[in-house]
Amino acid sequence: MSSQLLMSLVLLTGMSVAGGLIAVLHGVTRVHPRLSDGLSALEGTVPQDSSGAVPLASNSRSERAGLWAYRHTPIPLTAGQRRRLELQNKSIAEFYADKLVMGLLGVAVPGMLGVVFLQVLDFAPLVPVGASLAGGTIGWFVPDVLLKQGDDRAQNDAVEAMFTFFDLVTLERLANSSATQSLESAASTSDHPLFLSIRAALLRARLEQRPPYGELRAVADRLDLPQLADLADVLQLDETGAAVTDTLRARVRELRDGHLTAARVAAHEVSERMTVFMAVPAMVFGLIFLTPPLLRLVSG
Repeated sequence: MSSQLLMSLVLLTGMSVAGGLIAVLHGVTRVHPRLSDGLSALEGTVPQDSSGAVPLASNSRSERAGLWAYRHTPIPLTAGQRRRLELQNKSIAEFYADKLVMGLLGVAVPGMLGVVFLQVLDFAPLVPVGASLAGGTIGWFVPDVLLKQGDDRAQNDAVEAMFTFFDLVTLERLANSSATQSLESAASTSDHPLFLSIRAALLRARLEQRPPYGELRAVADRLDLPQLADLADVLQLDETGAAVTDTLRARVRELRDGHLTAARVAAHEVSERMTVFMAVPAMVFGLIFLTPPLLRLVSG
């Protein structure tokens, strides 16, 4: 019984040392505000890579903890991560809450395994502090991997939603609505992440009493959707008094045809990759049939 108590104390000591090292590392690293963000705030503008595009929602306790982790972590979010979060309609607080949970699980799993071995097998393996640190590091980056894996699906979904938005804008223009009214009416028809981003951009432009085309181009650059910038270029011709309905319909048709062509090329590439796996069984069967005659020739 004394040996079990001793091993339990060793496990708890290792976990405490790991937590202390993490606390010391957090206390040493200090997060300083960027000068560009401060100057942008003084000028009344928001930089493109700021957190304004991705919501900082903190409704629950876990999201508040995630928001605290986001504000104190020394590793900032990249532009690609912000784009993926916005396309997947995931707040920064929720993302960092997932990182905290997975990191704590990674730190606790080695110690929990040691306790299980101690209670079930009456054997407590030595769990080094490095195992807990490695588990916490791996768990911290698991949400990044999951976010990266859902990037292609979110991007394709955003492209399809964008073409639906184009069709809605065209219908509004055919109903004799102005360019700004067409954009606002089309953006208010859905709660898709792309529609929410466009709606926020239009609201920001209206509050700042500016044309919405610059904000649409900013959304296109941020989300890597250049077709949205083409729509803004066509609709901006409305300010010159030109009839843009026919031009808009033609441009939307060209963009949709280009998207279908790219989809066909991608599908053809997938089919070509599948033919390689289809040829492997044929080669194996051919070798099976050729092996006996070759063996007879060699033996003769």
